[in-house]
Amino acid sequence: MPDVAFHFNAPDRLGYACRLLRKAYLRKARLFVWVTASDLPRLDTALWTMAAGEFVPHCRSDDTELVKARSPIEMGEGLPALRGDLILVNLRHDMPDDPAAFKRVIEVVTLDEADRGPARERWRQYKALGLEPQRHDLRLAPSE
Repeated sequence: MPDVAFHFNAPDRLGYACRLLRKAYLRKARLFVWVTASDLPRLDTALWTMAAGEFVPHCRSDDTELVKARSPIEMGEGLPALRGDLILVNLRHDMPDDPAAFKRVIEVVTLDEADRGPARERWRQYKALGLEPQRHDLRLAPSE
């Protein structure tokens, strides 16, 4: 069973996701970022325009197989078929269809109540599946 972590109180979902992805990339992790259609181009642009020296190599699900094979971070609107060694970063309000198929699941939740309500429901769904989500309150986290 995968670890499930909820990163609560992110002041900016995409900004926090960029920092999280950079940290994971530096640790040589393989990730899939599940995003909405409206957030996909915004996240793509944000990853390309991070501060000098902080580039995060990534690709989109509609890129060629060659590009995807060489990219440690893939992002898209639909979940990938092959999941076993991937960490899922969920930036949506949906629950992944089979969270146990991933190595780890990270849920990013902002301060917005419209985001927190669906996150509470996903928390309950994970628990119903026998998974014990971990809570990471970003307001209490030390600065990077």
